[in-house]
This record gives sequence, structure tokens and C-alpha cells, in this order.
Amino acid sequence: MIAVKKLWPAIREGLRKGVHGTLWMLKILVPCSLLTFLIDVSGLLDYLDFMLAPAMGILSLPPEAALPLTVGLLAGIYGAVAALAVLDFSMTETILIVVFLLISHNIIQESLVQHRSGLNFLKAAIVRLVASVVTVFGLAHVLPPGEGTHSVIAAAPQGVASFGVQLQGWLWDTGGLCLKIFVILTAMMVIMEVMRAARVIPVLARLLRPILWLMGLSQRVGILWLTAAVFGLTYGAAVIVEEARAETFEKGEIERLQLSIGINHALIEDGAIFMALGIPALWLWGPRLVAALVAVHLYRLWAYWQVRRQGGTLGESVPKPVGRAG
Repeated sequence: MIAVKKLWPAIREGLRKGVHGTLWMLKILVPCSLLTFLIDVSGLLDYLDFMLAPAMGILSLPPEAALPLTVGLLAGIYGAVAALAVLDFSMTETILIVVFLLISHNIIQESLVQHRSGLNFLKAAIVRLVASVVTVFGLAHVLPPGEGTHSVIAAAPQGVASFGVQLQGWLWDTGGLCLKIFVILTAMMVIMEVMRAARVIPVLARLLRPILWLMGLSQRVGILWLTAAVFGLTYGAAVIVEEARAETFEKGEIERLQLSIGINHALIEDGAIFMALGIPALWLWGPRLVAALVAVHLYRLWAYWQVRRQGGTLGESVPKPVGRAG
């Protein structure tokens, strides 16, 4: 009972943030969903096939995928969820789109955050985009192809039902999706606030040392990595920037950290949001983790080669590509 009383303020704060976050999300999700619905039923995307097909073909995606990808890149996760919920994609296509956006969503704003805390803006954005393309390209050759039957909001076939009937179906299904997201998001917020109140994050950072080593990161950036992994680049921006300024980190440490968290951040919230679309957990967390690991170790190899080419000695900022980081 005592423990519950101590944690109640954290639970209450998590509930408050869940409600506030859902209301904020609805301001983006509902308009984007309605706009996508109108574009879909109007048949406008059919006229743009010739423009979108070549670019989307590289990612083994149909032309219609350009809409959620563009929305996600510029507006973030919630707008992309709204677009995905309306359009008709197979599960494989949905997974490919989601993996791309989990790595490269909201790329302008988040690259600015990374720029403030130690990584060049263009480098941050380009690395994430390249990681998205390469990861999706690889997954497209592993996942089985499927027919387009996996829209969360299944609009009636055009010409069979009136626009009013389709709009009514959109309203009903959108309401159900928003409720599902509210439940998941609120639960995640409560968990994160309880973790913060119970001072679990520093303990987890120590326990995660083997994972940090595997990912090519210094143990000294463990708290920063965990902050981004749990709270994301935007929400955790203040912590990341202030800690990066306060601590004496080597340039290599910060750049490896930024490459990793740029690709692999907000693991709980972003994954939970896409779970509402029925995406299996493996594809929400696995590809990003692998992509981040590969990106960091490629950076380590490049830094090692640069030092060897210049005839210098390896320091903390440019560690050997094999062995313990940091």
C-alpha cells in the first residue's frame, strides 16, 4: 500500500500525459485521416501513378505508399498512422512503410535536435534516410508479397456505396482507432512515469552495458541512449542537449550515440502507436535495432580507417572497430 501511495503521483501524471497526448494527437490524426480518405475516394492517386511508381518501386511499394511516407517524414508518426489506417495495403507493404517511418519520421525537426546536441544536421538526416531505404530494400526481399487487404479503415468499394455511407464508416472506424491508440498511449505514459519515479532508468542503464558494447557505444552515454530510447528525440531533447553540454564527451562518443538514437529512438511510444495497426512486434523493434547497430559499426570502421590512413594513434574518440566501446 505504501509503495502504491508513493507511485500514485507518477501514475496520475502518466494518465494526465496520456489524455493530453491523445488530444494533441487527435489534432493531427483526424484531419490527416479525413484528407487521406477524401483523396482515396476521389481516385486522385490513380492519376499520379506514373509519377510515384518509379520511386516507390525501389522500395517494393505501390504508388499510394508515397502519401503516408511523405506525411510521416514531414509531420511525424501520428499523421502517418492516419494515412495508413485509410489506405489499402497488404501486411507486408504496411510493415515496409512502418519500418521506413520508424527510422525517418519527423526528420527535419529531429535532425535539428540532433544538430544542437552534437551531430551535423545534414549528416543526421542523410544517415536516417539511407538507413530507411537500405533496411526496407532488404526487408522487401525477405518478407513474402501479399495482396492489398490490410486497411484498418476499410472503405466500401467505390460505386457500390454512397459517399455518405463511406463517410459514416470512416467516422466509426476512426473513432475506434483513436480509442485504441488512447488506451495504448496512456498505458505507455504511465509505465514511463512510474519508471522515472522509481529511478529505474539509471539502473537499466547499468544493466544495458552489454547491449551498449554490442551496439558500439561508450558506457558513458548509457543514460543519454536510454533517455532517447524511452522518451524519444523530441521529448528527451532537453535532457540530451543539457547532458551532452555538461559532460565531457569525446566527439566520437557523441557522434556514435547520435547515429544510434537517430535510427533507434522512442522505442515504447512509437512502437505502441503502430501496434494499433496490428503490426507484429518483431518488425516494430527488430529492423531498427539492427540498422542502428550496423550504422554505428560502419562509422567505427570508417573512423578506424581514417586514423590508420593518417598514421595516427587511436584514442577514445575513434575506437577500434572490434572490442569494447568507450
